Amino acid sequence: MKLSEIKQHLSNLETIAFELPDGSLVPNHFHVTEVGQITKNFIDCGGTIRKEEVINFQLWDANDYDHRLHPEKLVHIINLSEKVLGLNDLDIEVEYQGTTIGKFGLDFNGKNFLLTSTNTACLAQEACGIPEVKTQTACAPNSGCC
Repeated sequence: MKLSEIKQHLSNLETIAFELPDGSLVPNHFHVTEVGQITKNFIDCGGTIRKEEVINFQLWDANDYDHRLHPEKLVHIINLSEKVLGLNDLDIEVEYQGTTIGKFGLDFNGKNFLLTSTNTACLAQEACGIPEVKTQTACAPNSGCC
């Protein structure tokens, strides 16, 4: 989900809820403690220089049980971040504390924002000698492929 998309969704909500991949909800007294743009400059194992940029939201919940972040307040935080930091309309990643800090993608199901699982991957499989996974396709009758 891009930054412009979360603002659009927030404009139609009365409350904000973030749902973890296991279906549980982030406690409703969470805070958005950071909004920023992260730039990652790196080299992959095949020697290719790469650059990734994302908007980062950090969610945090504490013992402040009376706190509720309302959609218009989060839009205000996002607008201020765009103005002050010059944020681009990039994909959002969300950090949330479990047993360690987890990094999630972000989606929306019409009611809740969904924290989606992310995965690591080799970006230079051809350079590492990792065989490509071939998908099986349907075979024509009498083609000899089945």
